[in-house]
Amino acid sequence: MDLGLKDKVAIVGGASKGLGRACAEVLSEEGATVVMCSRTLADLETSAEEIRKSTGGEIMVYAGDLEKLEVIQDLINQTVNEYGHLDIMVNNSGGPPLARSFNATEEQWDIAVQRSLLFFARMCRESIPHLKASGGGRIINILASTVFQPIPNLALSGATRMGVVAFAKSLSQEVGRDNILVNNVCPGSILSDRMMSNVTARANELGISVEDALGERAEDTAVGRLGEPKELGNLVGFLASSKSSYITGTTILVDGGLVQSVM
Repeated sequence: MDLGLKDKVAIVGGASKGLGRACAEVLSEEGATVVMCSRTLADLETSAEEIRKSTGGEIMVYAGDLEKLEVIQDLINQTVNEYGHLDIMVNNSGGPPLARSFNATEEQWDIAVQRSLLFFARMCRESIPHLKASGGGRIINILASTVFQPIPNLALSGATRMGVVAFAKSLSQEVGRDNILVNNVCPGSILSDRMMSNVTARANELGISVEDALGERAEDTAVGRLGEPKELGNLVGFLASSKSSYITGTTILVDGGLVQSVM
């Protein structure tokens, strides 16, 4: 399927590896110009060059701490100055600290709110004028399955990212008439550094090997295996395209059937 992303310009956060990199690769495969951003320039340049070789696409890299408002503003301004417009925002950040509800510290809560709530609100707010100027666009927030089902040690993830779900729903109502669609994508049991950190912590807690903990996580899914980052990237590519023109304000799981809630 041709998703019609040629001549579109996309910003992808946390793009040096894992889920963000997979999103950047899919968007590039579909013809979009992609601005990959993350903290570490060396990792970004390595991933960007690999994607260029694979897709032949136009890739720009931007290294900076996107938890700072001025960095977000500079990223968006540089993108628009370089390419003339902005069409797609894939908002993806590192997860909040691992903690349980009853023992999270003040510092951990502060980090969680900055990284997993304010980051998304700022990225959306700063991009909206440029998306409007482009005649519309797409905002896709990468969250986590914790907004549907609690996971041990991820209490801060669920608490802060549920705020993003509510924010995105409100935003979708406010900008829909401007042809800006806003959706959330929630990975679960997809192999990534973040998942490995949580699985390792869980393995240490239970006194089992990481391999056994990964096996248990795979068995908890309906399909009996862990997901690959590109399986999430494929959905993001669709949501970024004109093919998703009647989907907004929704939150979609990509978890192989891990979450068993009905709604």
